[in-house]
Amino acid sequence: MSNQFVPIERDQPFVIPVQDWLDPDHLARFIVSLVDGLDVSALENAYRGGGSAPYPPNRMLALLFYGYATGIFSSRKLERATDESIPFIYITGNAHQDHDSINTFRKRFLRELEDLFTQILVRAYALGVLRLGDVSLDGTKIHANASKHKAMSWGDAHRLEEQLRAEVQALLKKAETAGDQEPVAGMKVGEEVARRQARLQQIGDVKIELDARAQARDEAEKAAYEEQRRAREQQRGRKLGGRAPKPPEPGPREHDQVNFTDPESRIMAVSGGGFEPCDNAQAGVEHASRLILEQPVTQPPNDQQELTPALANLAALPPTLGHVRSLVGDTGYCSATNTEACEQGNIIPLLAGARDTHHPSPEVRFAEAGVAPPATASPMARMHHRLKTVEGKALDAKRKSTVEPVFGIVKEVMGFRQFLLRGLEAVTGEWTLVCLAYNLKRLHVLAG
Repeated sequence: MSNQFVPIERDQPFVIPVQDWLDPDHLARFIVSLVDGLDVSALENAYRGGGSAPYPPNRMLALLFYGYATGIFSSRKLERATDESIPFIYITGNAHQDHDSINTFRKRFLRELEDLFTQILVRAYALGVLRLGDVSLDGTKIHANASKHKAMSWGDAHRLEEQLRAEVQALLKKAETAGDQEPVAGMKVGEEVARRQARLQQIGDVKIELDARAQARDEAEKAAYEEQRRAREQQRGRKLGGRAPKPPEPGPREHDQVNFTDPESRIMAVSGGGFEPCDNAQAGVEHASRLILEQPVTQPPNDQQELTPALANLAALPPTLGHVRSLVGDTGYCSATNTEACEQGNIIPLLAGARDTHHPSPEVRFAEAGVAPPATASPMARMHHRLKTVEGKALDAKRKSTVEPVFGIVKEVMGFRQFLLRGLEAVTGEWTLVCLAYNLKRLHVLAG
């Protein structure tokens, strides 16, 4: 007896009921519903009406938001998804989106994403899942769209410059000796000299850029050095005696480098060891909701200069969201200036002064702080005491379960580890897009 199999009818036409293929609480439905309620008039007014009819901005936004939320960042992969993936077909209304339109839209409206970011936070407040209170601040290194092999360091620039100058002199000497003849068969001395002189001009530009970066770094390091001395003197109540600490050395350093594919990126230490061209992506995360409230991108690998801009970004949020009660950060943000800036903004600073020990005993965890410092004590002294209280320890521990998991979700779940765009302004806009996608995923869960 032969087996009877179900026949396969590949040529039979059928209509895909997209609405029925998605769960009622699917993320794609949620994003479309939320984006349709946003004010996108700024994007719509940017079109002048010439040429062929453009795609609706809310549809393009929903496509990008869902793509980044599900780990699809490339415009070509997004284009393919509009033909192959049911959620993307639902978002686009079964209309094909070409990759060039997707990429052009993304680059064109990066600045407008900031306003949309705030609108979504207001929507989260309206849904009852966001109330400003305790905020954790941290940064993570995101790989730049640049190769570390397409770069030149300060030391290499000097060595190569010396080599090229010697080669130019040797070529000119050979040309003078050979007269009208070619010094080497097939070699044109003029072209070889011009090629090396162009390279010398490029090296000169690299040295100018590295010198300017070093000057800015020197000013920041000098300010940090003086602040550290001032903080130690305030703590001791007298001027420091003995030999003065060695101040930072000015000027460019041997391994300072400029990347040629993305000159605005910076070489930074990465987890696992080594150095790569990266950007420092920051995030301020509200404790209760774990929603991102502010998301700048900076070039310095150190976070100490990033707290003051974060305070400005938090202060610019709509007043209806409430007021930030405390700001929690790791040792990278701890300084007297940052502590004073928080208190001036009526925000309680909780900036760790040292690394916590792993697995503290219950006696250490729940030990109460000693006598509170007097009202005349410095902001740093009051903050250090606050961090020793039970409440302070609990808030500091909360930082490790708020902002750090956010970066884990962005990198591991969403898969975003490298920028597609280049230049500080462009990657800042793309990081805003990533944070928007994360907030939508999180809001989808919080809103049920």
